[in-house]
Amino acid sequence: MRVLLAGATGAIGRQLLPRLVAAGHDVHGLTRSEKKRAAIRELGGVPVVADALDPDQVAQAVRSAKPDVIIHELTAIGRLDLRHFDRSFAQTNRLRIEGTAHLLSAGRAIGIRRFVAQSNGAFTYARTGGPVKREEDPLDPVPPRGMRETVAAVLKLEEAVLGAKWTEGIVLRYGAFYGPGTSATTGGEQFELVRRRRFPLVGNGAGVWSFVHVADAADATLAAAEHGHRGIYNVVDDDPAPVAEWLPELARALGAKRPVRLPRVIGRVLAGEVGVVLMTELRGASNGKAQRELDWHPAHRSWREGFTEG
Repeated sequence: MRVLLAGATGAIGRQLLPRLVAAGHDVHGLTRSEKKRAAIRELGGVPVVADALDPDQVAQAVRSAKPDVIIHELTAIGRLDLRHFDRSFAQTNRLRIEGTAHLLSAGRAIGIRRFVAQSNGAFTYARTGGPVKREEDPLDPVPPRGMRETVAAVLKLEEAVLGAKWTEGIVLRYGAFYGPGTSATTGGEQFELVRRRRFPLVGNGAGVWSFVHVADAADATLAAAEHGHRGIYNVVDDDPAPVAEWLPELARALGAKRPVRLPRVIGRVLAGEVGVVLMTELRGASNGKAQRELDWHPAHRSWREGFTEG
């Protein structure tokens, strides 16, 4: 099949594009940068240059590629600042809202049969009830103040994709990425903060995180593009775990000292409300549906082995 991969040079795009090509698909990689044409060719794709926030450019790109399937992996996350979380995700949120609308409109004009979009299952579920959530569980109705715009953008994207009844709309709620090309890898920002003991454990550390290796996320996305059905899939590993469990284990894997422990009130001063929520109230996600319906099984079943491998 012909695929337009939007975000072809991002962390997941660099993993996904060669997998699509190896599976026999004709892949056009969308980028807004002329400088990234060569990178897309090296990965086996046909480069298409367009600004995803320009509807005319997107329409032309889609007409040129003539895809059967559009995969939306567009993000623009800079340095993450927990005290200004929404500011860090501002451009990504525009891509989730405006970029999604442009890609859907262009796809509808040529009659694509499937639209697969990146969403988030790492920090969006309601912070009530059990520690692990399934796809039918609600997203957080009252996110922390500094995260409200980002959760609203995620919800807007999901509503747009699932509301496109003219195509097979698929939403992938990825967990927290780690691995090559992410900030959670050897030499990456997050791992370096842990190694230098600048990633403290706040409060009881009861917030449950769900991780996914970026290569496993790419495998799940390939499966969704080939035979997924309309709906939402959590794309996470088999081992959701509280911060108090995974953070010390990560420090050990990096050869670092145990993380500094801070009371919740001090954590709020240093990392803001969002930082405290991520540490103490977050809910994880179950991958049961993706394993059953996509026949996808992560090679890195747990962050425990994945972190050590990294």
